[in-house]
Amino acid sequence: MSDTVIKVENLGKQYHLGQVGTGTITHDLNRWWHRLRGKEDPYLKIGETNDRTKKGKSDLVWALRDINFDVKQGEVLGIIGKNGAGKSTLLKILSRVTSPTVGEIKVKGRIASLLEVGTGFHPELTGRENIFLNGAIMGMSKQEISSKFDEIVDFSGVERYIDTPVKRYSSGMYVRLAFAVAAHLEPEILIVDEVLAVGDAEFQKKCMGKMKDVSGDGRAVLFVSHNMPAVKNLCTKGLLIEKGTVRMCSYINHVVSTYLTDEQLNNVWKIDTVDLVQSQKEKYKVKSICVKNINGGIISEFNISSSYFVEIKFEILKENSSIGFSLVFSDNQGTCIFGSLNNTEPNFYGKKLSKGKYVATCTVDGNLFNNIELMLSLIVFGSQWTDSYVIENALKIKGLDDGFLKGDYYGEYGGFFRPKLKWLTIKED
Repeated sequence: MSDTVIKVENLGKQYHLGQVGTGTITHDLNRWWHRLRGKEDPYLKIGETNDRTKKGKSDLVWALRDINFDVKQGEVLGIIGKNGAGKSTLLKILSRVTSPTVGEIKVKGRIASLLEVGTGFHPELTGRENIFLNGAIMGMSKQEISSKFDEIVDFSGVERYIDTPVKRYSSGMYVRLAFAVAAHLEPEILIVDEVLAVGDAEFQKKCMGKMKDVSGDGRAVLFVSHNMPAVKNLCTKGLLIEKGTVRMCSYINHVVSTYLTDEQLNNVWKIDTVDLVQSQKEKYKVKSICVKNINGGIISEFNISSSYFVEIKFEILKENSSIGFSLVFSDNQGTCIFGSLNNTEPNFYGKKLSKGKYVATCTVDGNLFNNIELMLSLIVFGSQWTDSYVIENALKIKGLDDGFLKGDYYGEYGGFFRPKLKWLTIKED
């Protein structure tokens, strides 16, 4: 394995829906009989893909199937995917909480895992006792654990309650101590699930720094999160899981971009789509939204030095109804850049409109954005909040630079904006 600390080959995990364990005793005997004769498990040939959005015909479901990847020393692997894709199941198999149905895992070194609140600690034992228990499970001597004890307690910030049974800890305190134990007992492999979301922002930042330190010491980190900026900042490689299979394993920026693009494509509003959204009280109906250039052509890319506008078509269904719009501009990582409310339009904000079809436009001046991808979310609101709703990531557009100061000539420009500011150079006397 050389510098490879985890190698996963043809890994699969199958569950029998509605049952605990492998299923009936008949299934178990049948599996035993096939295994005794050196034949393949008969239940591996049946079963359905793990698609939780559809009702299947079989009780056997593959939570994971044909998973292959490896992790090297000092590598930080970000594991991403939708809820139910199989991320947590994969971590549980790697942590030996559950066993795979098929496949092989080769691990070099000790593993410390932080999977979910409540995992790894005995609730009746104190924080102090759980620290020593976890260290002993990892094969450390009492002296080795003692040498790390003060550092663990200081990092966790629960010194006052260290001799209190952990069943009395809040979820935040529990996670603080659990992470401190997992990260400071010097495992060769650290596995962290989304559980860090329980902690406050300051502690999350502290944990991110610690995981970077762990990888810097040549140890591997596996990190599952839905926070894409955090994943990009921390990880060097990404694993995208989709319906229990590996969609992609590559550089983290490429994997995150693919994941976000897939998510956003489901929300793109096509211009020929009608009657897209209708308020519950049937006061108005939003028909379409698109981006157009100054010539009126529908675009998905814009020249950063040129103006363009967002067009919203809607219909007022009930006489004297009010409607308003707000556009929220974000980058393709989900970071909000700014929002624009149509209260700058003369006499429109809060105006009572008669029945009929309308077009609202929002003009974006040139020389504002950098050459970046933008996500546009639309907020529609009426006279009351019950008439309002949000369509996240309604459109995606990309800014292109074809001017003299191209990024590919002078290097990439950072930031969201690249405004055209006035400069003046004069000679002093």
